[in-house]
Parts: sequence; C-alpha cells; structure tokens
Amino acid sequence: MLPADRLIRSASARRLVLWGGLGAGALALSSLAAFAQGHALMINVSPSLPYWAVWVTRGAPVHRGDIILFDPPASPLLSKHFGAEPKPFGKRVSGVPGDIVTEQNRTYFVNGQAVAKAKLTSRLGEPLALGPTGRVPKSCYFVTSEHKDGFDSRYAAIGWICGPRILGVGRPIL
Repeated sequence: MLPADRLIRSASARRLVLWGGLGAGALALSSLAAFAQGHALMINVSPSLPYWAVWVTRGAPVHRGDIILFDPPASPLLSKHFGAEPKPFGKRVSGVPGDIVTEQNRTYFVNGQAVAKAKLTSRLGEPLALGPTGRVPKSCYFVTSEHKDGFDSRYAAIGWICGPRILGVGRPIL
C-alpha cells in the first residue's frame, strides 16, 4: 500500500470517528435535556424539613406522606418573611383530595388524626390567620411540617396547595 492510500484511509477513519462522536454527544445532550425537564435537585435552606438535598420528580403522582415542592401563594405576610420572590417551599402531604381537615384549639386534624398545631403569631409578631378546613378539594393537598415554625397549610397565607403550584414530588437524598 502506498503512503498516500494509508493517509486517505486514516483521514476517512478519523472523520468517521469524529462524526460518530459528535452524533453520540448530541444524543447524550438531548437525553440529558429531556431528563432535566422532568427532574431537579433542590437544596433546602429552611429548617422546616430535616433534609438539605431533595431530588424532585415533576409530574409524579402525589401521595399522603410525600414531600412536595411548590410555589407558595403571594401574600404580604409571605413577602415580609421570604421576600418578594420566595423560593419554592417543601412540605409533607398530610391531606389528600377527599380527606377531611378539621381544627380545634389551633390543632389541625386530617381524618381525625392530629397533624400540626398552629401558632398565634409569626416569628416577627404578626397574627397568623388559620388555614382552611373541610374536605380537601380535587387536585389539592393539605401540607404540613414537623417544625414548630413551619409555614404551611395550617395558615391562611398558604392554604390548600393545588395542582398548578406543585413543582414535583421530592425524595430526600441528604
């Protein structure tokens, strides 16, 4: 074989490897982009959950006991405590659609089981209006936190968390 033939073959082989690598890279990036549309890693900076890293799956079915990440509703109380554009909240689902939420002496019950106690005032001294009671509406959830200062459905400023606000179901990883 002449040196020129070897050069042509090796250049063709290099081009083939290069195009194959580019194609594989493009496929990997598009797969990663599709994966990122349905998943996220959230870092928790609030003491209301005992986890600091949560893996979020968007569009996953929500069940009692799950942690959901959601955009909190806008309110003056929320803005005062968390700023004009608060980060997503993560809370535990205590009540699912059809459950009955009741309140007695600021203690909240879901289907007769105590799930949280509401404070009278916020850490900054503002009065805290009680959240919703009754049957949890379709596509909505009653969310709580184990933390005594958790800001969740037991307060009117948060209330029911319904479908459009839900970012996904979280699984603690750290």
